[in-house]
Amino acid sequence: MILEYFILKRTPDLLTNPLIASLLEQTLPNNSGQFTGLVNALIVLLMVATTVALITRWLRIPYVVGLVLAGLAIPKGALPSAIGLNPDVILNLFLPILIFEAAINTDISRLRSTLKIILLLAGPGVILAAAITASLLRFGLGLAWITACAVGVILTITDTVSVIVAFRTVAVPKRLVTIVEGESLFNDGSALVLLSVITAIHTRGSFTIGEGIEQILIAFVGGTVLGLGLGYLCVGLFRQLDDALSNILLTVAISLGTFQVGQMLGVSSAIAVVIAGLVMGNLGFRQTSATTKVSLLNFWDYAGFGANTFIFLLVGIEIDPTTIYTTIPGAVLAIIAYQIGRVFSIYPLLFFMRFFDRPLPLRWQHVLILGNVKGSLSMALALSLPLTLPGRIEVITLVFSTVLLSLVGQGLSLSWFVKKLRLSPESPQQKQIEELQLNLIASKAAQQELSSLLQSGSLPKSLHEELFASYQARIARSEEALRNWYNQRISQQSNGLQEQGYLDGLRRRLYLAEKLAIQDAMRKGLLSDEVGAVYLRGINEKLLSLNED
Repeated sequence: MILEYFILKRTPDLLTNPLIASLLEQTLPNNSGQFTGLVNALIVLLMVATTVALITRWLRIPYVVGLVLAGLAIPKGALPSAIGLNPDVILNLFLPILIFEAAINTDISRLRSTLKIILLLAGPGVILAAAITASLLRFGLGLAWITACAVGVILTITDTVSVIVAFRTVAVPKRLVTIVEGESLFNDGSALVLLSVITAIHTRGSFTIGEGIEQILIAFVGGTVLGLGLGYLCVGLFRQLDDALSNILLTVAISLGTFQVGQMLGVSSAIAVVIAGLVMGNLGFRQTSATTKVSLLNFWDYAGFGANTFIFLLVGIEIDPTTIYTTIPGAVLAIIAYQIGRVFSIYPLLFFMRFFDRPLPLRWQHVLILGNVKGSLSMALALSLPLTLPGRIEVITLVFSTVLLSLVGQGLSLSWFVKKLRLSPESPQQKQIEELQLNLIASKAAQQELSSLLQSGSLPKSLHEELFASYQARIARSEEALRNWYNQRISQQSNGLQEQGYLDGLRRRLYLAEKLAIQDAMRKGLLSDEVGAVYLRGINEKLLSLNED
């Protein structure tokens, strides 16, 4: 349309040229029709996604599973050929968005308490699981070694969306949620680096161990340095801009730009985006006002949700239902293979981790294995494999079928397994606390609305005082009950998991509020860096000592 406007309005003399006129007649209508068809297809997909959201909420099944099944039901000829699972779009657009959205919502102080476990699972854990999976696929399906290694790496990537959706239906310890989310952040980066090494081995025909280690170190160290540099650059810009729209554009540019710069420099783009997101979410967002921060978080929540919606819907559209039946045996074998690899990487590594860090409960380790669900990134990586890779077409079909069975089978059963494990036993005291908190939140919200009505002249003062006093009585009763409970727990020094977890969660919020206030005072020059740094070190130690089980 822009081209048409330019030609018609700015250069009318061109229309007198018969050749130009003929080209316009042939190209502009066609391009306009293709664009209109693409827009109509996107509208249909949005309506399908909305319908799926309503149905899955009613049936209480994971949203992503519903999207995949809905995609399978859409006839392949009903949409334009441009609608499909393009690996370049997944890797260069959707992947940075999903990684960045998860990173900015990750609390570094909470991540630090589980960093050893996360790095162990995302580093040696990925390598060990990929090696075991590749060996089983090599001898179970007769794949070439180079192909089996590539598939082994592809099937080590876990789709965290399905796991987190399952966590929302049942009480799960916050520390376990942090481990799952943190592992996913770095797991994708590790898998992408390993797959690039395997691709280089296939392309060059030879590769020494030293070269492989060198490439991995360059990818991880370079990605970390790049992420820190661009992240802190963005933090500095945040101090100059406190406008929601400008900051949103800045974060989009940094997330997508960091990924592209990482690819150009030959470092891990995924790790770079993770580090940049962590820096911006924990430092940059604190340089902005509360209104701007809420706008940023809301935008990225929507961006992440939208990316996941289109990805999983396209997964279902891309899979050909007629080929599923013929590949079910191979897909089942692939699921068994990567689950065995997961078992022999989780249990042994976490057993030895207890000598260096807090031990992870065995039931939590079960969740890490049961939640090993595959997703769209595995399919995108399969599509991006070199054309000369032996058995490439068969591998793509195998991975697609494996992802489908994993999403539907493991995705639907995960919530049931998590509930059966009873990770956080129900506590009558915890239920009582939540009821008291509910009264406080509802009553204070009503009081704020009453004050607003009084100020606007919509409510007489006498009626305002009467209603305000009734809510104040509810608040006083709830606060007294909470105070008595708190004093009782302190005097008894209870070690109950739920009660202690509530107190530690409360202390965490208070410590973070103190930390934010001190950092803000240091930034404004109200406190010296020397005095503030000492206090902040103490706050960080207190945060790390909290029990989040």
